[in-house]
Amino acid sequence: MIADVRSEGDVAVRRYEERFGHSTRKSLRVTEEEIAERIDTLSPSVKALIDRAVDRIADFAEAQRQCLLPLERRFGDGIVMGHRVVPVEAVGAYIPGGRFPLLSSGPMVVVPAKAAGASRIVACSPANYEGGIHPAVLYGLVRSGATEIYAVGGAQAIAAMAHGTESIGAVDLIAGPGNRYVAEAKRQVFGQVGIDLIAGPSEILVLADDTGNPTLIAADLLAQAEHDPYARAILVTTSRRVATETIAEVERTLQSFADNSLARQSWPKMGEVAYADSLDEAVAVTNDYAIEHLHVHLEEPRAVMDELANYGSLFLGEDSSVVFSDKVSGTNHTLPTLRAARYTGGLWVGSFLKVITHQEISGAGRAYLAAHATEQSAIEGLEGHRLSAALRR
Repeated sequence: MIADVRSEGDVAVRRYEERFGHSTRKSLRVTEEEIAERIDTLSPSVKALIDRAVDRIADFAEAQRQCLLPLERRFGDGIVMGHRVVPVEAVGAYIPGGRFPLLSSGPMVVVPAKAAGASRIVACSPANYEGGIHPAVLYGLVRSGATEIYAVGGAQAIAAMAHGTESIGAVDLIAGPGNRYVAEAKRQVFGQVGIDLIAGPSEILVLADDTGNPTLIAADLLAQAEHDPYARAILVTTSRRVATETIAEVERTLQSFADNSLARQSWPKMGEVAYADSLDEAVAVTNDYAIEHLHVHLEEPRAVMDELANYGSLFLGEDSSVVFSDKVSGTNHTLPTLRAARYTGGLWVGSFLKVITHQEISGAGRAYLAAHATEQSAIEGLEGHRLSAALRR
């Protein structure tokens, strides 16, 4: 698919859109007229809901951006070095829409890119709502600052943003979650463009002691289990009672879910409950899972915070529902899965920024560095290096 889009452009995108997305749109790009018509169908209350989410995500992203500062400092006589913090110019935002219109997914990707200062933000989302993008998703993209919006989904959207077509100009970095095919496409185009991370399917681990409430734990597990047939919902607990009662509560609650709920598929094949002999063991097991969402249901949740090192996002206390972050609290919900939290965090404003270094050498600094570099280059046998340094002596 990627090779076809690279060689055939829009023709291949349209072919795969019709085959996999059942879309026969004439225009891949969502026009200003279509945007206006679709957004006009939304009630003021729905717009206010999305506005609140966008504003909170923006507040947090902008606060993070303010922590990332340029540097320039003297490191000896005649040696000035530093770095600048520069935005990625063109960002591709992939917004999933295969099963549900996830209203916060657009803002979660587009808002941090805008806060970083990206000048071009291309958003792609499947045309799976009456031949286009769901009005609420569309409003969120517009409100967040997307500069171009295309009703294209799947691996073909990733390929188009990476390589460019007649309609969709290539970007520098692609960000956003998606299904297994979107994730694989992102992996394969990495190098041609940058990517944020490989994210999905959703994961949650609840860490609980004997004070844990099985009803709340079951609800928290199922909230993430319903995202995908392969979503992982895991309980690690030091209490056999909590373990047993949570399993029973999950099974009971599932009976009230719709027959086609994805939680009915993911829990039986992907759900796990682990009993630990001690809190230390529970923490060690939790770190080994390196889970996407880590929800701490302990009597003293902050007591283990410093020991917890591998997670995408941390939720302290039983009232800190992961759903709040999914929707509106402000932290990003595009997070590492499949143990990637061992080496990376989630999507944030820094994902769209480059920290690029510079130096200015003169006077005593030139003489000092030239002497060192000349001697080292001679040892290494690099004549060009030695000459470049020696001419500065």
